[in-house]
Amino acid sequence: MTERFFLYDDLVDTRTRFVSFVCENQRFDLAIIQSDRYYGKQIVLDIQSNRFAIIGEDDLNEEGYLEYAFNLSEEDAEELRSFLMELV
Repeated sequence: MTERFFLYDDLVDTRTRFVSFVCENQRFDLAIIQSDRYYGKQIVLDIQSNRFAIIGEDDLNEEGYLEYAFNLSEEDAEELRSFLMELV
């Protein structure tokens, strides 16, 4: 039997917010996870599309990031960005 080599195996406390809202063309069902990892960024999971990203303010300001990460149109990404800007 081969021994596993773990890079890390930590148990951390998290805070998770589940939120669902409807925009002009899209429904978002999100799980937003906060922890002391990822340099203050949050893990945002889109449950409907089965996609996730680690997001901070710098990511929200990066052109095309949400469109790519969540496979969204520019308009839908802007609505998600507007919501997430309130959190970070």
